[in-house]
Order: sequence, then C-alpha cells, then structure tokens
Amino acid sequence: GYEVEGVTMKLSAGVCCDIASAMAVCERLGISHSIIDAQELFSQKIVDNFINQYLHGRTPNPCIRCNELIKFFHLLDYARSRSFDSLATGHYARIEQEGGAGELRLLKGSDPGKDQSYFLYRLNQGQLKRILFPLGGLHKSAVRAMARERCLPAAERPESQEVCFVPQDDYRSFLREHAPQGMLPGELVMTDGRVVGRHDGIALFTVGQRRKLGVAAGERLYVVRIEPETRRVVLGKKQDLLSMSMIVEDPRFISFDQLTAPMTVEVKIRYRSPLAAAVIEPAGGGRVRVNFHEPVAGVSPGQAGVFYRGDSVVGGGIIGDSSALCNLA
Repeated sequence: GYEVEGVTMKLSAGVCCDIASAMAVCERLGISHSIIDAQELFSQKIVDNFINQYLHGRTPNPCIRCNELIKFFHLLDYARSRSFDSLATGHYARIEQEGGAGELRLLKGSDPGKDQSYFLYRLNQGQLKRILFPLGGLHKSAVRAMARERCLPAAERPESQEVCFVPQDDYRSFLREHAPQGMLPGELVMTDGRVVGRHDGIALFTVGQRRKLGVAAGERLYVVRIEPETRRVVLGKKQDLLSMSMIVEDPRFISFDQLTAPMTVEVKIRYRSPLAAAVIEPAGGGRVRVNFHEPVAGVSPGQAGVFYRGDSVVGGGIIGDSSALCNLA
C-alpha cells in the first residue's frame, strides 16, 4: 500500500555499499532506485572522528554517529525534499506509540540476536515520527525466508562487516595507513606504575584488550586504562577492569530532554555486553553518572552507555574518560 523508492547512500569507495545489489533488488521489486553520494560528508563526520577518537585513547562507535548524522539526518532530509512521508530502514528495532496520542517509544527488536536499538538511542521524537522499522518485529531467519520467496538477489547475502569503511575489520591497519602521524610510541606500564614494555601508539589499544599486548607475562594481562596525555597504556589483571560507576557525556533521552532525578535502569556498556542493573543520576555539566548495582568489567571511554527499562530505550550517552570511572582495586 506504500509508494516506495529505493535509496542507497554511497559512503566510501569500494568497501561500504554494494550498490549493484541494491539496484538489482529494486529492479526485481519494480521500484525506482536512487543513489546519494555522501562520501565527503561521511569522511568528514564519521571517518575523521573515528580516527581522532582512537588517537586520543578512546574506542569510538562510528555506527551510532553515522545513524545520528548521516542516516537519520542527511537521508531523512532527502526523504523530506522528495515529499515522502517516511524513511524505512532495515534496523532491527521497533517504534510504538504510548497511549492514543502519546509519545513514541523506541523498543528492542524482536530478534534478541539482531537487536540494534543500542545504535539508535540518539533518535528524537521528531525523527521517530518519520521512521519505519519494518523488520523490527521479525527474526533474521524469517526475513531471509521472505527474501527467498520473492527471489530477491540479496536473499543469501552474507552479514555486513563490523565497521563498513574498515577493510576486514582491521582497524589497526586502517589507522596505520590513514593516520601514521598519530602513531607515537609510549610505555606499557602495570597499575603500580612499573614499566614492562613499549608500544607503537595508543590508538592500537582498547580497554579490556588482552591480545597483542607485546608483553610476556606468567598470567593474563588486560588493558585497564589508556592515558593519552602521557601516551601510557596501563595493564592489569582481570579484576582491575571492574568498575562500580562511570560518567556519561552528551546524554540523549527518547522521551524527555534531560535527567532531573535518579532513575533505575539497565545499562549496556557496549553492543554485545549484557544488561547491567544501575541507577542513573544527574552529574552536573549536562552529564549523567551511572552507579552499577554490581561491578562491571571493561568500561571503555568513547563507547556508548545505553539505558533501558524493559524493552524500551530510555536514552544514553558517550562513556567519559577513565579518570571519571570508579574502579575497584
């Protein structure tokens, strides 16, 4: 019952979008197809930020930033300019209205293994009113079955890679190629300050990492903290990764503008992490403090902390620097 147009954004050369596949699907469905060249915008807003964050000892999530600045801003503007009522994407998430004319809620996708609500916490009410997530109530297996029934060329297409502009998901090689000037050597130290080795750049490490540390030890060591000012990578034991609280910067909320009182929620500290019970509260300066009920391992600055109540996304923000973490010694 909808008038539909297929749209593909070309974001980077060669590694991001299989435009031919999208065109073939649209041809099969008998709908028109357009291509939007967003390479320059994507490079400036997403790729450059990705590189800069790693060079400052953070672990960014470019998909969240892309959703906010490219897909649900630039692409939504395109839909408005063409007088389309809605933008439909393949995200595994759901949008429901609370009450008769109440506000819209962003919910987890029905397929727990594919739920992508974590990446969408920065959507606002105005955007949610113009967005459709037709796959949100389906499991991936059912979607593939529907594609096969319709003989769509993309029915057997493999899963997309982690970061669309990083070949083979090898971000270290990507950074060496695109930001060699930022690869400055530094010290590998233990939590007590003891120097145990050298590294080729803090961008090659992320909190929680235990492989490719370049240190021979009789026990497993993990990256506990990254100190961009001193270019030190701090190593420790697994228990050194535990945190009882963290600060979240630049918070966004689905149903209200800012947090004014403590709220009980569950928190994801990265896409694949389990939900952790916590209380969030205002922390001043537009920030939010997250106080976990139990210690949480591997809180990584630069990643997103996303808040849930049941299936509903409350909001989220960017995890602050390690100095803002309350670690357990």
